[in-house]
Amino acid sequence: MTETWFEQACGLPSQEHRQRAIARQRQLTKPEGALGRLETLAIELAALQGSDAPQAQRVPVVVFAADHGVTGQGVSAYPAEVTVQMLRNFAAGGAAIAVLARELGLPLHVWDVGSRATTSITGVVSDKRRHGTDDFSTGPAMDADDLDAAFAAGRRAVETACVDGAELLVFGEMGIGNTTAASALAAVLGPLPLDELVGAGTGLDAVRMVQKKNIIARALALHGEAINAADVPGREALQRVGGLEIAAISAAMIAAAQRKVPVLVDGFIVSAAALAAVRINPGVRPWLLFSHQSAERGHVRLLETLQAQPLLALDLRLGEGSGAALALPLVRMACALHNQMATFAEASVADRGGLQ
Repeated sequence: MTETWFEQACGLPSQEHRQRAIARQRQLTKPEGALGRLETLAIELAALQGSDAPQAQRVPVVVFAADHGVTGQGVSAYPAEVTVQMLRNFAAGGAAIAVLARELGLPLHVWDVGSRATTSITGVVSDKRRHGTDDFSTGPAMDADDLDAAFAAGRRAVETACVDGAELLVFGEMGIGNTTAASALAAVLGPLPLDELVGAGTGLDAVRMVQKKNIIARALALHGEAINAADVPGREALQRVGGLEIAAISAAMIAAAQRKVPVLVDGFIVSAAALAAVRINPGVRPWLLFSHQSAERGHVRLLETLQAQPLLALDLRLGEGSGAALALPLVRMACALHNQMATFAEASVADRGGLQ
């Protein structure tokens, strides 16, 4: 049987560069470990980039957008047409991620992989086979060809974003109803209990959160057995209860890992895409760095499942890649400290020697 592109091996972090980065951290003019997570972050990036001087200056942001048929069940506080309206807002520079990308000097790519937009939007790449998914509480969200198309779009987006080089990638999402799809994915692929996953999303009240949980439970009863029995459960889960933008992000993560480009993972929805990507190709996991723990209820459980330790906890729940963008300055500072601090020898400062 021919191996598909998303099953092909990912790159491996450089253990040689990891060891050299550890050795350098021990020589810098500070007590060992005094910079905490910033030290381990720099070491990890050095290994992933295969470099003695890790960098996070060239960081393209790709926002994937798509609509969800399950919104017809009232799972979101916002109407479905907001997805297309926000696409225009991204392109016009008014969305949060557009502001953050501009402030940080990051190129922003907006990729429509399945919105209900029927006309082109200037500044948005349209790369879609269909306009939104079907309602996954009554049948599969998409068919196999739709999933393949979303995967191909995710891969193309990475190729485009990396044309001028990339030291790190940020993926964001936009799609009314996508916390519902992310919760369903986390529940079946974790597996994780729905009671610990389903949150307010765009701002549901307690009654509608119960409704949302019941809709997902119905979908899992409908699709769970087929997903668990599939040869590639991650792909089957995306096809049955996922979203086109979530599928594209999963594929983009695989493509990035195969190109040896690390990904700074955003919040709940992007983490659900990460879980699917890791279930499809476990070699993706070393290439994922986690930016923040969001306020969305299920994110902490997803992070635990992925054995991830996020950099920030700011009660964010916007998505779009905004949490990853906010964490990027920390990544840059970790690199600057690693690369530019003097060693004890360079600064003629006495090391602690044999003292403990």
